[in-house]
Amino acid sequence: METQIRGQVTKALGNLLHVKFQGNITQGEVAMVTLNGIRLKGEVIEISGDEAKVQVYEDTRDIKLNTGVEFTGNLLDAELGPGLLSSIVDGLQNPLKEVSDLSGLFLQRGVYVAPLDRKKHWDYSPVAKVGDVLTRGDTIGTTLEGRFHHHIMLPFAKYGRYTITWAIKPGAYPIDTVVAKAKDEKGNEHSFTMVQKWPIKKALFQGERIKPTKMMGTGLRIIDTQFPIMKGGTFCSPGPFGAGKTVLQHHLAKYSSVDIVVIVACGERAGEVVEILREFPHLIDPHTNETLMTRTIIICNTSSMPVAARESSVYMGITIAEYYRQMGLDVLLLADSTSRWAQALREMSGRLEEIPGEEAFPAYLASRIAEFYERSGLISLKNGKQGSLTIGGAVSPAGGNFEEPVTQATLAVGGAFLGLSRERSDSRRYPAIDPLISWSKYINEVSEELEHQVAGWGEMVKKADDFLREGNEIGKRMEVVGEEGTAINDMVIYLKAELYDFCYLQQNAFDKEDAYCPIKRQIALFLLINTIFDKKFTFRTHDEAREFFLNLQTQVKNTNFMAFHSSQYTTAIDKIKELVATHP
Repeated sequence: METQIRGQVTKALGNLLHVKFQGNITQGEVAMVTLNGIRLKGEVIEISGDEAKVQVYEDTRDIKLNTGVEFTGNLLDAELGPGLLSSIVDGLQNPLKEVSDLSGLFLQRGVYVAPLDRKKHWDYSPVAKVGDVLTRGDTIGTTLEGRFHHHIMLPFAKYGRYTITWAIKPGAYPIDTVVAKAKDEKGNEHSFTMVQKWPIKKALFQGERIKPTKMMGTGLRIIDTQFPIMKGGTFCSPGPFGAGKTVLQHHLAKYSSVDIVVIVACGERAGEVVEILREFPHLIDPHTNETLMTRTIIICNTSSMPVAARESSVYMGITIAEYYRQMGLDVLLLADSTSRWAQALREMSGRLEEIPGEEAFPAYLASRIAEFYERSGLISLKNGKQGSLTIGGAVSPAGGNFEEPVTQATLAVGGAFLGLSRERSDSRRYPAIDPLISWSKYINEVSEELEHQVAGWGEMVKKADDFLREGNEIGKRMEVVGEEGTAINDMVIYLKAELYDFCYLQQNAFDKEDAYCPIKRQIALFLLINTIFDKKFTFRTHDEAREFFLNLQTQVKNTNFMAFHSSQYTTAIDKIKELVATHP
């Protein structure tokens, strides 16, 4: 057995320690700082000769010259197995409830708890039989985790071919029970439990990457219609403070048509995380009629926690998401916010005395952000199933400036850009996604998918976008010359664009019917809006045009608050169609 390598602190800069050591260590290795009877976890982020630079994930007060450090020989990893769903952990995968039980209301440093329950028994059903030859990621057995069949897979760290020599009988076992044994190609025997580990900074991937083909429904009309997202795609939602980024993230976590949601609260205010923790156990998933927590994993790393842990929380979340994708499930990862993660990178880069890039962010910021988003995607598995990982990152640019480095680096790799604007949130137009600056690379793919339900869907979306842009230009001219100086035809285009914006693109998050709008309901309303777009209205005066469209707008808007296909809804829609058809 190898002797554990030890070192001593020679310098401390905040949570960056310079440690003198003798022997061989690797970058990314976990180091434990021993201090007054407690051990603080850190990670080797740079090695220079016999000196290592260790990033500590805890408060580093009281660390002195020659404080002892132990190098564990293990990379920073995630523990993967049954019991992850519904868990609330920090960036190092410590379950926060268990940690609070041990340390009280205020979390103490140096308290580490195993993320998975060792006592709980899981009903295990073996799949692999004696004599089967398996490779990494192949299913050894299954257990039921909530409503999902959790696949116990051959550990991804095991490369090569393994021949099963023994398999446990069906029954209820704790996760550390050996459930199978196998021999590798050299004849060495290996034992497998229900748990495996994987280094979080390395992508967890086994299978064939394929092009995304299905839309991820969100229940938000402005996203699903104008700026759709694909399962296995990426998107970002930058916006200034108070524009509704967190509410948008909460909506996506509640209503997105995926199997599992991983929420990474990366440096956000504790109050926003508390809101999730309070709400989710009581909210019902509209797709399954179960509580949302049964399909949710929360990685909690608020702004009051150590800055260095923000980086690990992002990677921890995506590793867990990749693990469930390997089971053939659709997973959504929401990171809120990647700007706080980038700030942590900037802080560490400064302490490492690296040459700064734009706005003092490290020169490698863009490549780190690209590596993160590239871990998304749709994969085809050996058993014929497909698993997807969709990544959405909230960005909090200072002062709402979208030209800053984090936003620009994200836009370079993102598949959809949902830009929130101060003007729209100030005018109470929610969600405050600005349709004039937002975009999606997935419009053509989604149009092909929806073409089976509505012929010409893509052309209708483009037509709606053209109306919005032309209406915006006319609106700006009207501010200068007034209504009377505007041609009636132009005024009608402006009023049609306003009706589309007010009745379709805006939604009421507090209304039972309007908070979530399924795609079938969106199609019905969008077809009605297109009927209004295509109608050539004739008006004698500007006042007559405005009065007609205000009445029409009110009637269309009111249908959003009615139960879909109810008698009240059907009557209201028929009345609107008659009003449009009979107008000269």
